[in-house]
Amino acid sequence: MLTHRPRSPIEMAGGTTFHFLDASPAEALAVAREAAAGRDVRVGGGPTVARDFIAAGLVDHIHLVQVPIVLGRGVRLWDGLEAPEASYDIEAVSTPTGVTHLTFTRP
Repeated sequence: MLTHRPRSPIEMAGGTTFHFLDASPAEALAVAREAAAGRDVRVGGGPTVARDFIAAGLVDHIHLVQVPIVLGRGVRLWDGLEAPEASYDIEAVSTPTGVTHLTFTRP
């Protein structure tokens, strides 16, 4: 996990260990890839973390769920990330409830 306050790892009962890093997205991804030993690495977090990884060109696949609720404030994911269609194939699937699943895949 990226954090501004590094701390000792936390081991969970199921075998997952959370490591806390104060690092750039590229450095954090390198640590995660080593720990994953060839398996997929997933990036989770809020829009600021996601935007940092996307801007650094480190994300191959994105799945966003857009819910039609206006809250009036928050952090916008795509600020500063113009033209995602230049780097990703984009698929949008809407559901009857109004939720839209957006999938971005690097070709």
